[in-house]
Amino acid sequence: LHKSLRESDPHAALYWVARMMESGEHPHYILRRMIRFASEDVGNADPRALSITLAARETYDFLGSPEGDLAIAQAAVYLATAPKSNAVYSAYGEAQSDVRTHPNLPVPMHIRNAPTGLMKELGYGEGYQYDHDNSVGYAPQDYLPDNLSGRKYYHPTDRGYEKTIRALMDYWRELRAHR
Repeated sequence: LHKSLRESDPHAALYWVARMMESGEHPHYILRRMIRFASEDVGNADPRALSITLAARETYDFLGSPEGDLAIAQAAVYLATAPKSNAVYSAYGEAQSDVRTHPNLPVPMHIRNAPTGLMKELGYGEGYQYDHDNSVGYAPQDYLPDNLSGRKYYHPTDRGYEKTIRALMDYWRELRAHR
């Protein structure tokens, strides 16, 4: 099933779902794999894929077989025909690696909450810019620890919704360059 989804073959996806269901595979196993696929292989190229596969699980749980089987088939066709991107999957792996390599880096002072007078005196929150106070709804600031400043994890593709995300990130990068 997984390979037919990745290779964008809805016909094979339907066959393998039907074969697995007919052979007695538990529908939750199939749905678990499809939910993982929606997040790992489709990702932000089509963010609706995750909601659709979760809805298929909920539908199956509500209706049971045979009526709920169709929701699984519908989700399989959707996943097979959705644009694909593993950019979030790759980005998260890089972020995990940095966290493991550099555990417990301090939170930058300007984004620390300052609920007490002492914290304010120590500089917590000093220089923080509230995004919504900016006319474009974005205030360029660094949010990573100093040791990781400038690090980029997420590199959206030009497929599906990630094309829009890439354009927004390019726009924000331009704003940062002119601050």
